[in-house]
Amino acid sequence: MTLLHVKQNYAQNACTPRELVQQIKERIAHFSDNPIWLHVLSDTELEPYLTRLEQASMEALPLYGVPFAIKDNIDLAGIPTTAACPDFTYVPERSAFVVEKLIEAGAIPIGKTNLDQFATGLVGTRSPYGACQNSIDSAYISGGSSSGSAVSVALDMVVFSLGTDTAGSGRVPAAFNNLCGFKASKGVVSTSGVVPACRSLDCVSLFCKEASDVSAIFEIMASFDEEDVYARALPPQKRAIPLNFTFGVPKASDLQFFGDTEAKVLFEKSIERLIGLGGVPKEIDFTPFLEAANLLYSGPWVSERYVATQTLLHTSPKSFLEVTRAIIAQGEAKKASEYFEAEYQLKAYRRAAEKILAEVDFCVTPTTGTIYTIEAIQADPITLNSNLGYYTNFMNLLDLAAYALPAGERSNHLPFGITIFADHFNDEALLEMGERYMKESI
Repeated sequence: MTLLHVKQNYAQNACTPRELVQQIKERIAHFSDNPIWLHVLSDTELEPYLTRLEQASMEALPLYGVPFAIKDNIDLAGIPTTAACPDFTYVPERSAFVVEKLIEAGAIPIGKTNLDQFATGLVGTRSPYGACQNSIDSAYISGGSSSGSAVSVALDMVVFSLGTDTAGSGRVPAAFNNLCGFKASKGVVSTSGVVPACRSLDCVSLFCKEASDVSAIFEIMASFDEEDVYARALPPQKRAIPLNFTFGVPKASDLQFFGDTEAKVLFEKSIERLIGLGGVPKEIDFTPFLEAANLLYSGPWVSERYVATQTLLHTSPKSFLEVTRAIIAQGEAKKASEYFEAEYQLKAYRRAAEKILAEVDFCVTPTTGTIYTIEAIQADPITLNSNLGYYTNFMNLLDLAAYALPAGERSNHLPFGITIFADHFNDEALLEMGERYMKESI
């Protein structure tokens, strides 16, 4: 399930979009024991999309007949949005702006996917619809909050999927399912029609198997939405990453693998691969990034999660999973003074990060230091979730772009991933670097 494969099949008359959708539905049924999907479009619901394609030419639509999945905190017109909370459910009249753009380009929405409730978590187990299982080993977590979106791509049900990323939800599931996961600069992809987690930080993310697919699809997603007050137009590329480049790596004392020795070895191999591509590693002080990350849940930004859900939280607290409710409820007690104190701290961390980023073409870290079983997460949901955010939580607070890439597998075949990141609006440079890295890894 890649853009090239689907387009070749259509061009060679090997199948039609209608036939491909039926094949996908059979595959979805085969994995019905894994709660990947919260709503698969019925034949009736799919008919308008298929009829339109039958009346259009492949040449006119860049994503002609390309199937995709939508995280169920992103609106698709006429289909319920639940945010993994049944009592929150509503049926939107209009699709999210980014979904509209993809459908206009010819993509077919297959359905809505499971997630950590209200996009609160990095694990994929915090859903009343069930824990979404890892695509490689069902005993392990899929990663969250965009769990179903990632697994649907990994299991060849769709070519690409949309997730969201506030604290790492577009990167952690990519690492755990051997995918590319791109989180653009804030505002470059519209969040109109997205249930907010932290509205000032939220990003719509993209999962694909191929880096080249990410680049092609992102070009369509990165349309400026003047109705989104947080939208920012992507300016012309600031800089390209040269053939001989410098990349930042956290000093050894700042790296954490939480006892996962194989992950440590795989990260070292990824550094060697970047060197082989023409890179020169430069040790960086990771402290400003880590300090910023600590603000996301310990600081006042959790109040944004409270603002987004406060009506239901007060009228029907039992509608929430216990762990989700405990996290979001903290936001009610935060004071305005705490926000300003944290904002002042964040400005200092941002200035320190700017100096570091100015000395390198990009930085690289593990996407996560380790991976956990579903059983382990259920036994200690807060601490282990926090461990998974060690390398991810700072990205949106510091206004950075990030790209999660596959980087090998452990002896038990579970994948490991790295993340390359740079300052905001270096999106296209990261996409190009991701393609170079993935070609080298083949």
